[in-house]
Amino acid sequence: MKGPRRIACLTAEATEVLYLLGEQARIVGISGFTTRPAIARQEKPKISGFSTAKIEKILAVKPDLVLAFSNLQADIAADLVRAGVEVHVFNQRSVQGILDMVATLGALTHATDRAEALIAGLRQRMQQVAETASYLPTAPKVYFEEWNDPLISGVQWVAELIEMAGGRDCFADLSAYHSAKERIITDPDEVVRRQPDIIIGSWCGKKFQPEHVLARPGWHTIPAVQSGQVHEIKSADILQPGPSAILHGLPQLQTIMQRWGVSQAHSKHWS
Repeated sequence: MKGPRRIACLTAEATEVLYLLGEQARIVGISGFTTRPAIARQEKPKISGFSTAKIEKILAVKPDLVLAFSNLQADIAADLVRAGVEVHVFNQRSVQGILDMVATLGALTHATDRAEALIAGLRQRMQQVAETASYLPTAPKVYFEEWNDPLISGVQWVAELIEMAGGRDCFADLSAYHSAKERIITDPDEVVRRQPDIIIGSWCGKKFQPEHVLARPGWHTIPAVQSGQVHEIKSADILQPGPSAILHGLPQLQTIMQRWGVSQAHSKHWS
């Protein structure tokens, strides 16, 4: 086996990719937030949360490489580096960044051919969705809510997937900001002013409650609320910057957009 033999994954998408590449034998520990593949939770010890971890628990699995993600795990990564462990911190925030992450993991594990095949499959899936989007009568305005208190709009790869499925993120101006704090919508009336045709909730770590959205003052005037176009996509399906966002989140976006298109066609027919 070439490359690192004992990899600790502190982030769910790294585990997902290694399994997709057939390199799961290298994994010696995973994040407790890992959801895909489900068997990983049975086979691999949970050694960390996401933004929290006990360094001793990670060191106990004797990793020769730790995979982490973003500034949210920077302190954990720094402590591991001080302990003499090699750490690779990913920071992908776009669809291209997700594909690049797959390529990097392929290179690290000497599975470049399989990584290229996975990337080609993901690109094909995105192309297929983009082709169906061309049949929509117009691009619906979409408000994607990543958190409800305070309101936080979607990150860049979500905005890109929305556009791929045929919609327009009505807070695309905020999506380029990496930090969730920079994507806070301080005035809920701003959502009303932008009049989204579709609302999608994906509250990271807790169940989306559409009744709370419908009850917000003034939101009854939003087209999405009036037409019942308020939906949920589980955060594990779209808010982890890995293949799941494309394989599981994007098809759900596609379905939502296509159903909206059908409803628009019906309303025009009967008007």
